[in-house]
Amino acid sequence: MLTDLQIENVAVIEKAEVHFTEGLNVLTGETGAGKSILIDSINAILGNRTSRDLVRSGAPRACIRATFTGIPASTREQLERCGYEAQDDLFFYREITADGRGSCRINGMPATASVMREISAGLLSIHGQHDSQSLTNTVTHLGLLDQYAQNGELYEEYHKLYRELVTVKRAMDALMASEANKQRRIEELHDEIETIDAAALVPGEEETLTERRNVVVHAQGILEGIAAAHLALSGDEDRAQGAADLLGNAATAFSASAGLDPSLQPLADQLQELYYTARDLSTELADRLDEYSFDPGELDQIESRLDTIYRIKQRFGADVEELLARRDRDAEELETIQTASQRIQELDAKKRNLYAQAKEAAERLTQSRLKSFTQMNQEMLSALEFLNMPGIRFVLRHSRGPLASAGQDSVEFLISTNPGEDPKPLAKIASGGELSRIMLAFKSALAEKDAIQTVIYDEIDTGVSGLAAGRIGQLLHETAKGHQVLCITHTPQVAAFADNQLLIQKKIHDGRTFTEIHTLDQEGRVRVLAAMISGDKVTDLSLANARELIEKSHAQNR
Repeated sequence: MLTDLQIENVAVIEKAEVHFTEGLNVLTGETGAGKSILIDSINAILGNRTSRDLVRSGAPRACIRATFTGIPASTREQLERCGYEAQDDLFFYREITADGRGSCRINGMPATASVMREISAGLLSIHGQHDSQSLTNTVTHLGLLDQYAQNGELYEEYHKLYRELVTVKRAMDALMASEANKQRRIEELHDEIETIDAAALVPGEEETLTERRNVVVHAQGILEGIAAAHLALSGDEDRAQGAADLLGNAATAFSASAGLDPSLQPLADQLQELYYTARDLSTELADRLDEYSFDPGELDQIESRLDTIYRIKQRFGADVEELLARRDRDAEELETIQTASQRIQELDAKKRNLYAQAKEAAERLTQSRLKSFTQMNQEMLSALEFLNMPGIRFVLRHSRGPLASAGQDSVEFLISTNPGEDPKPLAKIASGGELSRIMLAFKSALAEKDAIQTVIYDEIDTGVSGLAAGRIGQLLHETAKGHQVLCITHTPQVAAFADNQLLIQKKIHDGRTFTEIHTLDQEGRVRVLAAMISGDKVTDLSLANARELIEKSHAQNR
């Protein structure tokens, strides 16, 4: 539960520390005293969206700290999944700077607002004074019914089948495109495949041809260089010996000297090696001369082939390797289209099977909802009768429709507030005060189903007074036996049932507004309730009425 809340520089609150207890915590104060700022602070600490407007004027930043104790197992698991150590207590910190930046911490470790929101989801929920109006929107009715039914496993079972069914149907729709589009695509694929195949592309061929073209273009110059080098090494019949022969003569002559002086042998070996090298080079060059004989038409063939490769690359905007990969993809797509009929039959069989399974799962979900409404209706009627709405009738308008994300059910709560009247939609029947009590009855019915420890009611008693207001206070107190409840109220009959009452006061000092939050003792509660009863002027009679309200609430709680 939420035990402590510390607020600094949030709107009109310069600094406040609030301690909450188990049971029913009631927050009272004049309109505009800052009760909404308290809700905004709690929303911020839960990771919800906020803005720099929350920062008190002139302050560099707003800081909010919250302590939760008795952390449930589900929240501990969520903490560990998010990388935080699970402890007995949970500390949240959020800072919003005047320039709009901010930071969050969980148990002292850095966090993001989204992680904070994810972890706090199982700790606290806020029911605002305008949330009762959501009952007039039939979209919310199925969610309330499911929340009471606790049918999460049935829903997941159904929704998994439904997602598979949608996936198969989409695949079928894609395959069952119009025949004209299909035929046009077949022709496009055939054209691409034939064009690429006709080019007979080979990876690396373009680079090889480019190199060969360079050789052919400069063939004459290459030949002349090779021939000159060969002549210099080998000589010819009309000239003196070439360099290779001269090196051989030198090696032969010098070997005799080396035989007489061993120190010359290394030089003799070098000379002999030079001779062998020159002779091998001469032979190699002679072989190369034969290789550089070219067909006059070869250059034309190379240019033609490179032009073919260039044109197909320009047409498709891809290199050779990409074109070959594209050809393979085209062939696969063509095969898929051409075998679409068989694939459609397979998918249709799968769709029928999935639909049958999903329909059965949807029916199980339906039966769970219908059964739960019967039980929830009894609890609702009992709570509403207690809340001074006797003779009320609740009816569930239910119909089965096509399978959808939430199942096959269309539901709407209808109500009759007076005997003899036909049930009608909530938007047409219920007043604001009645909607508040109906929503409280829903919350009361859901209390035992809900694992959330702390529930905040922001003026749930709007539009209600007298006996009905007292019954709201009593029902909130009963609910708070299993959950921590925080209630903001202007109604003394509700405040009288508090286990812990807090007063939110606005004061003006040196031209600036300050909000203070005080925990009231017994006498303080009496004076505040007396002011709520009679207004600014507290009289002996209003004080007596306040004491009587508190005493009666205590007696009813025993």
